Amino acid sequence: MTAHRPGLIALTAAVLVAVFLLMPLLAVVPVSFTPARYLSMPNGHYSLVHYQQLFTNPDWGNSILLSIRIGVVSSVIATTLATLFALGIWMFRPRFTAAIVGFVLLPMIVPPVVSAMTLYFLLTALSQVSNLVGYDTWLGVALAHVVMIVPFCVVLILVALSQVDRRIDLAARGMGATVWQRATKIVLPNIKFGLLTAAMLSFVLSWEEIGVTLFITSVNAITLPRLMWSGVRDNIDPAIASISVVLITLTTLILIIRMIYSSVRARQGH
Repeated sequence: MTAHRPGLIALTAAVLVAVFLLMPLLAVVPVSFTPARYLSMPNGHYSLVHYQQLFTNPDWGNSILLSIRIGVVSSVIATTLATLFALGIWMFRPRFTAAIVGFVLLPMIVPPVVSAMTLYFLLTALSQVSNLVGYDTWLGVALAHVVMIVPFCVVLILVALSQVDRRIDLAARGMGATVWQRATKIVLPNIKFGLLTAAMLSFVLSWEEIGVTLFITSVNAITLPRLMWSGVRDNIDPAIASISVVLITLTTLILIIRMIYSSVRARQGH
């Protein structure tokens, strides 16, 4: 074994662990081709009827578009708020910084059911003020998702800021740069990859959120995870397996593209 390549035993162990973790996901693939009207393994007969249902049934398309809309809005708002908070902490170093950061990270610590109940009462109260932001509205769901994912963005951005040399900010400050100039022209360009990572993670967390969404939606704001949960709970719809295979395939393609991109950049760097 060299210093840069693992040995045969390490590779074998890694492959076995990967297969063990992926087996439950791979089991969904044959189920998605069953001709039956319930979740089951195909008994010698395969069909694409449940994949066709993803295109012919408008509920699936509407839920996917709604999840994308909520995910994008939640990601933008959460990343913006987390960036402003992290910049303020990093640049000004206020007193009781640890307490302030701990308060912002509370949604990560509080049990999800407690957060869900709190957001339910909040959105119910907002429904009496406006029909746009409240219970069972897509903006209300986006607001709830923002509350849940902001702490994760804060952690990622604070980690990115910890890698920035403070001397460049002090130099810009000594040369008369304003706070806005220091933040936008000095600090943010140095953490752009951290911001991108936070935005992507925010979208993923919003996309797959189900616990809180069940408490704050009813019949109007049906996201994709909620529709899948309803299908498993009420109908045992095999279309759930089909959409799962589609999502797994898309995720795999994105990871492969990301690996190829990283490999190309590494070769160009050398």
